[in-house]
Amino acid sequence: MSSATKTKPTIITIFGGSGDLTWRKLIPALFNLNIDEWLNEQFKIICIGRTEMETSKFVEKLHDGVNQFSRRGKAQKKEWDAFAPFIEYRSGDFNNKTIYNDLKKDIQVFEKEAGESINKIYYLAVNPQFFEDIAEKLHETGLAADKEFARLVIEKPFGTDLATAKQLNEKLLSIFDEKQLYRIDHYLGKETVQNILAFRFANALFEPIWNRNFIDHVQISVSEKIGVEDRGAYYDHSGALRDMIQNHVMQLLCLIAMEPPVSFDADEIRNKKADVLHAIRKINREAVHEYAARGQYGAGWQEGDQVPGYRTEKNVDPNSNTETFAAIKFFVDNWRWSNVPFYVRSGKRMQQTNSVITVQFKPVPHQSFPDEAIENWQPNRMIINIQPEMGIRIRFQAKKPGLKMQLSPVDMVFNYKDTYAAGIPEGYETLLLDVIEGDATLFMRADQVEAAWEIINPILQTWTDNPSVNFPNYVAGTNGPETAEALIARDGNNWTTVPISN
Repeated sequence: MSSATKTKPTIITIFGGSGDLTWRKLIPALFNLNIDEWLNEQFKIICIGRTEMETSKFVEKLHDGVNQFSRRGKAQKKEWDAFAPFIEYRSGDFNNKTIYNDLKKDIQVFEKEAGESINKIYYLAVNPQFFEDIAEKLHETGLAADKEFARLVIEKPFGTDLATAKQLNEKLLSIFDEKQLYRIDHYLGKETVQNILAFRFANALFEPIWNRNFIDHVQISVSEKIGVEDRGAYYDHSGALRDMIQNHVMQLLCLIAMEPPVSFDADEIRNKKADVLHAIRKINREAVHEYAARGQYGAGWQEGDQVPGYRTEKNVDPNSNTETFAAIKFFVDNWRWSNVPFYVRSGKRMQQTNSVITVQFKPVPHQSFPDEAIENWQPNRMIINIQPEMGIRIRFQAKKPGLKMQLSPVDMVFNYKDTYAAGIPEGYETLLLDVIEGDATLFMRADQVEAAWEIINPILQTWTDNPSVNFPNYVAGTNGPETAEALIARDGNNWTTVPISN
């Protein structure tokens, strides 16, 4: 890449700079962007944390994080030595105005040296309780005043329910313009997630059949083998519904269900996704049991190791009513998707780690083959694997070799690792570059966040007000509770998790 295509001079300030997210994700992502020559030579990373530490020691820690978590593996000395001078660490309280005044002086000096307006990015890698206070301090010191190049990046959760999401949006929008706000969801930076748009709208082959006339139902599954690990204190006040369904899963549903955009303009894409959220049928609290199922894992075995149940995990209430699994049946009430069920589920301590979207097509209208020919018949399916495998599998019927007519399902597979030799960027690389370039396409807008909470809120309130009497109700290492199987089986369907690789 030539320097002419590089981004503008940029200062990125990471609040919560001494935290795990910075160490595992943000610095490795910025390091890889620098190696790939996306960053301007005039670039600075100021990490602000509450832990007392010299910059030199902090940089050593970050180096260790890059060695462990970068997709490239251990950093080459020359590459790290070129990147490390970008980094500066400062310790202090996020409510201390001195931090912001010092930051303002640094930006003014940096801008003078650059000879132009620079990107001023403030990344809130902190507990949500600090979001509003930091935003207010940025406002008071004039750091948010540049409506064109000052940008605020916010990690989820965006509120804990509809009321708190509205409150947070109201506060942020009193300081920043919407175009300055980047509500980040790392799932949307994944290559396979972005490829859904390319797959649907760059190919004439699929869009004509992407509707209620040809599609029987859609499934979205995001399952994890791990438990809550060291996140017990956070997770016990969150649960699968807040932690995964309200954001990650709902955004995947929007990409599958959205109408074709007129252009790839950020607001055009986000308008189409918002339309889907507004079209999703609201579930009355009295009907939640018909459309949703919840679960909590108990002790079990995974890969030969005994693992604890959720209620015995560290920092978890021994009588916790928090769900570690959630499954919901949605309907998108518009012309394209009328009466097509969208089944979504997400859970921890599942049989496998897998994020997969299954689009199942309707059977042919008339079966002309004899019964013995279709003994092995299976419905046409399109399976989009997001992680850990990345690719797309299309299942169709073909004649088996031989003298008789016998049909058998076969798969046509596109696998990223087999097709592309170049390394695949991590989600945070994509999203951080988008923030630097001012591209908000993959980021959620205030109305999207609130629309998603409006859908989830009745389920959340019902489950909170009616504690489960049978938790834990699935064994660690299985595919969730029986109620989730019943949810989809009532419609004559079953959950599908077909891997990309054979």
